[in-house]
Amino acid sequence: MSDFWESRHVVVTGGRGFLGSAVCRALTNQGAARVSAPSSGSYDLRRADEADAMVADLAPDVVIHLAARVGGIGANMERPADLYLDNLLMGTFVLDATRRAGTPKTVVLGTICSYPKITPVPFREDSLWHGYPEETNAPYGVAKLAQLTQLQANRAQYGQSAIYLMPTNLYGPGDKFNPAVSHVIPALIKKCVEAKESDADHIEVWGTGAASREFLYVDDAADAVVLAAERYDGAEPVNLGTDEEMPIRELVEVICELVGFSGEVRWDTSRPDGQPRRRVDPSRARDTFGFEAKIPFREGLRRTIAWYLDHRVEAEARAV
Repeated sequence: MSDFWESRHVVVTGGRGFLGSAVCRALTNQGAARVSAPSSGSYDLRRADEADAMVADLAPDVVIHLAARVGGIGANMERPADLYLDNLLMGTFVLDATRRAGTPKTVVLGTICSYPKITPVPFREDSLWHGYPEETNAPYGVAKLAQLTQLQANRAQYGQSAIYLMPTNLYGPGDKFNPAVSHVIPALIKKCVEAKESDADHIEVWGTGAASREFLYVDDAADAVVLAAERYDGAEPVNLGTDEEMPIRELVEVICELVGFSGEVRWDTSRPDGQPRRRVDPSRARDTFGFEAKIPFREGLRRTIAWYLDHRVEAEARAV
């Protein structure tokens, strides 16, 4: 536990979601005086007046802005305008509300979807502006980049204490398994579990399997957010990751093994792979606020599969 949190009231937007729930638990474990997780029904952060009302009503010492509209490749292709506008408005209005209210600290979560489509691996934070994001991620990624620009401008002009963190692909218990919004790991777990249960002889997976991804366990990500909120107050964005990547083809093999599905994997090469590679350089997080991921990937997958099997109705119901 840290003395830093003993007297602080923290508001976590999106605090009832996947990462938000883990951040709220981590804050409680660190002894935060009060942790509030207002729902979207209480405050629609896409409206400036409601973002202002949230900050005025709750008077937080720290705001951790995690509320977002997200999804996998399918959602990105089907609803790019919604993903762009909702994320842009929420981030813009929360940052402006906390600036004008004089909130002591604001933490904004960005995304590695903001990196250019072709970026030297591992991704370093100074590569963010070297090109346009991969097309299926671009609306969401550009909306998040706008928040980095805003908080840096606010820091320069008004002295706002606001930081920007970019987690790599998250996974873990509590993830969304509804096909409308699920990312690659929950989507694959669901496919494999259902194929095993139905004695199917194969599953179909999007793409070629050649793309690679890096994955960060949700509780590790939550610990990083809390550490950064306490220890970091710089203008530069910070990656959160493990410095390990895995081809999607290998990921499918591991999940099949852990679930116990032994059928054929058929690749639908008419579907997109997304960004060719993702792996971030996590050294800035290590050097500036001491974060290093702890949970080995296979262990994290085992925990995620076990949680899904125990909470299937809840996991598959989450469509937003």
